Amino acid sequence: MEQKDSLLGVLQTLFKWKRPILIATLVAAVGSAIIVLVIPVYYQATTIFYAASPDLASPEAIFGEASEAMEYYGEDEDVDRVLTIAESSELAEYLIQRFNLYEHYEIDTTDWKAPYKVQEKLSKLYEVKKTKYDAVQLSVEDQDKVLAAEMANAARERIDSVGQKLVKESQAKLLRTYEANIASKEDQLRVLIDSLQRVRKQYGVYNTESQSEVLATLLAEAESKLTNTRARLNVLKEVAGIPRDTITYLRAAIDGAQQEVAQLERKLDLFNDGMALVDMLVEIQIETSDQLSEDQVRYKQLQSAYESNFSAIHLVEAATVPIIKSRPKRSMLVLAATFIAFIFCIMGVLLIDAYRDVNWREIIHARKD
Repeated sequence: MEQKDSLLGVLQTLFKWKRPILIATLVAAVGSAIIVLVIPVYYQATTIFYAASPDLASPEAIFGEASEAMEYYGEDEDVDRVLTIAESSELAEYLIQRFNLYEHYEIDTTDWKAPYKVQEKLSKLYEVKKTKYDAVQLSVEDQDKVLAAEMANAARERIDSVGQKLVKESQAKLLRTYEANIASKEDQLRVLIDSLQRVRKQYGVYNTESQSEVLATLLAEAESKLTNTRARLNVLKEVAGIPRDTITYLRAAIDGAQQEVAQLERKLDLFNDGMALVDMLVEIQIETSDQLSEDQVRYKQLQSAYESNFSAIHLVEAATVPIIKSRPKRSMLVLAATFIAFIFCIMGVLLIDAYRDVNWREIIHARKD
């Protein structure tokens, strides 16, 4: 019952003060309507795009040698890289210079705080974020709707350009590494070829397989010939009436055969001494040459990838000239201001009515005493 009486008392108080409340609320509504009319109108242009996978710029992607399925869209780290570029001071400075934002935002360039002020102004009108679908949404607000769209598209194109530049720089470093590696292997190969030529000449080893077989065959034939000649000489010595010239001839033939065998044995020994070294040098030369060929092929592929065009982003939606303003929401502002004024009026009326019978002078004097 007391709660009902209290509520009725509040309603009676509000009804008694209804005219001042309505007048104050109406004044607030009219005043806020006038104020919002002078607030500048802003238009927001938005562009949406996805981060592209850096694999698209790799030689494997260009020449179709990828061992796994190609990823066309970037991973989380690629999206983070795009967001970092989008929020970088380099991009902000690019927009400031390209669109002459000092003049557009009416900032005095002679002021030592001018760079800070223009950056701060731009940051309030520029927004980039990742959507729930992992796309990048870039928005620019401006009083000039055409300029807002141009700035949003220019920012996106600059992000693409900087993203390409980062990948190109990595490829350039890799190219320089391959160039140094190829030059080093070419020097190694020249040294190996020179060493191999000297060793071949020194040991007389040019073809290990055929030469070893030929030398072994020649030595066996020479030893067989020497043995046969010695046997003939021994037999003919026992036979009476053999001319002395024949014996002399056979002895000379034995001496020649012995020299031939000795010479072949020296050649074979020298060949055996150098064969292992030649085989090792040949194997190293072939391995180095194969590695050099692989590096040269890889270098050409990487160079082709470096010189090719690719995009660091996949465009979903370009920024178009906005038709509807983004702010201010005048009706919402007026309604909010009117509602707040109405609430404050009610609170003020209730406070006044609650403390109207209080003698504030007595209270103040009592505190002083």
